[in-house]
Amino acid sequence: MIESTGSLRAARFFLVLAVLAGAGRVWAQPAQPEAARGFAPRPAVASAGFMVVTANAHATDAAAEILQLGGNALDAAIAAQWVLNLVEPQSSGIGGGGFMLHWDAASRRVSAWDGRETAPRSAGADFARRPDGTPVALSELLATGNAVGVPGLVAMLEMAHRRHGKLTWERLLRPAIRLAENGFPISPRLHQLLRDDSLLRLDPAARALYYRENGDARPVGDILRNPEFATTLRAIATMGAKALHGGDGAERIAAAVAHRGGRLVAADMHDYRPRQRDAVCGPYRQWRICGMPPPSSGGVGVLQLLALLERTGPPPGNPAAADAAHLFAEAGRLVYADRARYLADPDFVAVPQRALLDPRYLDRRAHLIDPLRSMGIASPGELPKSQSRADDDAPELPATTHLSIVDRAGNAVALTSSIESMFGSRIQVDGFLLNNQLTDFSLVAEREGKPVANRLQPGKRPLSSMAPTLVFDAGGRLHAVLGSPGGSRIINYVARTLVTLLDGKHEPVAAVSLPHVGNRNGVTEIENGRVPEELATELERRGHTVQRGDMTSGLHLIVRAGRKWVGAVDPRREGTARGD
Repeated sequence: MIESTGSLRAARFFLVLAVLAGAGRVWAQPAQPEAARGFAPRPAVASAGFMVVTANAHATDAAAEILQLGGNALDAAIAAQWVLNLVEPQSSGIGGGGFMLHWDAASRRVSAWDGRETAPRSAGADFARRPDGTPVALSELLATGNAVGVPGLVAMLEMAHRRHGKLTWERLLRPAIRLAENGFPISPRLHQLLRDDSLLRLDPAARALYYRENGDARPVGDILRNPEFATTLRAIATMGAKALHGGDGAERIAAAVAHRGGRLVAADMHDYRPRQRDAVCGPYRQWRICGMPPPSSGGVGVLQLLALLERTGPPPGNPAAADAAHLFAEAGRLVYADRARYLADPDFVAVPQRALLDPRYLDRRAHLIDPLRSMGIASPGELPKSQSRADDDAPELPATTHLSIVDRAGNAVALTSSIESMFGSRIQVDGFLLNNQLTDFSLVAEREGKPVANRLQPGKRPLSSMAPTLVFDAGGRLHAVLGSPGGSRIINYVARTLVTLLDGKHEPVAAVSLPHVGNRNGVTEIENGRVPEELATELERRGHTVQRGDMTSGLHLIVRAGRKWVGAVDPRREGTARGD
């Protein structure tokens, strides 16, 4: 076992998760409807034209509508995102943020778009402390104005559309406006999440929209209309991001946050700027993998994990076998140890991205993996010229969505967006929910005199694990588009899917349906009811502490198959694939 100060960080991290789980269903990840828990793999969809995979059939249809009109992959992604805000308000929307990779087939360029939320200018390291200086429990912070960051999704999508869009901005909002006005039937997943969340109904606007007078969640199949959101979308169609970031829209958001004790003001909304960044790309066997750079840890984390696995032996024939599961978990320990120490918003912290992906560094890290015995809690790696830092302990709760799109010209988008925990801050404004993304910052700014890289600072973006990913073959052709929701488990979800797809040469449906096993530098997590007991026993024999639980990824994958694209949907959620 490797002894380290990281062991203290890991202990605190899993203590937080245990406290949240013990506090009731409000903070624990809700159990999934039986239809989603049956894990019956859904048939793949193949098309020689375009391919769309999103978390909801209405969003998939909206993207297809735009593509059939001659729009491109970016246009379709934008249209789908507005609809996702409407039909799965628990996961993402214009009150939150996101990260997007775009592949331009003509110029053969990957661009990375950062729409992550920022901390208000008046927010400080005391955002998670009471007036007397004592720390606030995470469960006390999640549904307050102090947890709300400045939304960035609309501004990011508008910026990307100016660069890559084909259809008019206004046209991309019509499907969501139409659906908001006409209504849609409440799905089993949405009903259960509304039923199990005890805080959303405390917000008067949300209660009026999603609950009956007696406080019961509106039932499955009930037609939900959101005319207030339609009005907001009409304003965005006309004014763009200024509808939220300027004028009355910004004032209403600031007032709602202030009413719940937050510090965000209209000037914070006005000052927000999205970022276009360089994608982080690296080799994996004969493939080239591109992901999102910091402030997301997704790209670096996935590349590190894959590189460590490449160095530990030949490709596994069966990714669910004990040897493969053990190596994957051990590699995960090393990746998450580095994540906690070194990754944060690069506009505020010197992020050693190149050093973390240096082949010589990865060689040294891979040598720490014993093929027969767990290392226990891993230490972060030693990097030259790195500042002395303490480890982050933000849990990054899972409430996110992902969509993957390829258009007829071969352009592609992988977009992961979020409002942080389920239903975000439970503050509803103008028909949409605001995020509680500031809880992705470390709740303490320093330990033993050492600063935490992911500490809150005014204007800073919190660290994320969102991992929209593009895969290219040896000839530089786009091979796959994927990503997933899942909080800080996203890195494991995406990397394990890639290993299954690229090494095991499994079909796309099998890759997104594989039972989950992973490690975030603590317990080895296995998907409840899906991993054979024999595997759990063998992992325990090798020194793992095994923890079973629901691991509701939402992997949405598109893979090239000859001259066609194949779309595959994670059976754990309500997503659909469609091609033409």
